[in-house]
Amino acid sequence: MQLDGVLFFPVTPFDSVGAVAEDVLAEHIKHGVAAGPGGVFVACGTGEFNALDVDEFERVVRVSVEATAGRVPVFAGAGGALPVTKRFAEAAERAGADGLLLLPPYLVSSPGSGLVRFVEEVTAATDLPVIVYQRNNAVLTPDSAIQIAQLPKVIGLKDGLGDIDQMQRIVLAIRSKVDKPFQFFNGLPTAELTVPAYRGIGVELYSSAVFCFAPDISLGFYNAVQANDTALVNRLLTDFYLPLVELRDKVPGYAVSLVKAAVVRSGLDVGGVRPPLIDPTPEHLAELDRIIAAGRAALEA
Repeated sequence: MQLDGVLFFPVTPFDSVGAVAEDVLAEHIKHGVAAGPGGVFVACGTGEFNALDVDEFERVVRVSVEATAGRVPVFAGAGGALPVTKRFAEAAERAGADGLLLLPPYLVSSPGSGLVRFVEEVTAATDLPVIVYQRNNAVLTPDSAIQIAQLPKVIGLKDGLGDIDQMQRIVLAIRSKVDKPFQFFNGLPTAELTVPAYRGIGVELYSSAVFCFAPDISLGFYNAVQANDTALVNRLLTDFYLPLVELRDKVPGYAVSLVKAAVVRSGLDVGGVRPPLIDPTPEHLAELDRIIAAGRAALEA
């Protein structure tokens, strides 16, 4: 399975009593898929995987699969403690997902060999293809990355660390030692800001949370990158993505909270975030509105 294009990471809507709002989720997915992403990644970071139990997760995946209707692949998040990760993987498979984004193990740090064992055990519990997400406490070496990439069900590696030197070493190591189709992904929050840097080391695919609420801006940026339209890329980075990142960095968790709030302000009531995240302040919402308006103006300039 080879992915291409903008990758859509939807939010998970909650209703007024805090339950998963399945009808709103279906609408969110259908609207996003109609805009033309290359894949849908549900119940991952932007989708508040951390806040879902297994039953909720399975319903989120099933609704997303049904709403996507086979038009693009649907990947689901899985991670945490090893036994729980396996349960999420099994739930994703039952719900019809096409693959998994394997999030880091719960809390504990470990050597590369331990991460290899973690991925081995998870992939043994499912028939789904797996993209491994390197971030936080899941830090690979080139040798451990090669071992993981050689596992039959592992099809890609997503980087959320942002260490360009380390990621370049991993990319070169896997390309020299792994004899199968394999893809690399930029998984930093608001990944568009670092797309030029990651493309320089051969990592062209990336997550787009912006696609949730402004697919026109997200696709405009992607198309400008593909066309080598440096002027438009730089205008969007300067006028939209950099201010968005600066706002995001004001409060921990805003990488999710701002996206969800922006979806609400685009006209779809997906509710707020679950604790320990917090919703944006009115002041920050007003700033978010100005940033989105600036992004659209940059597209038209």
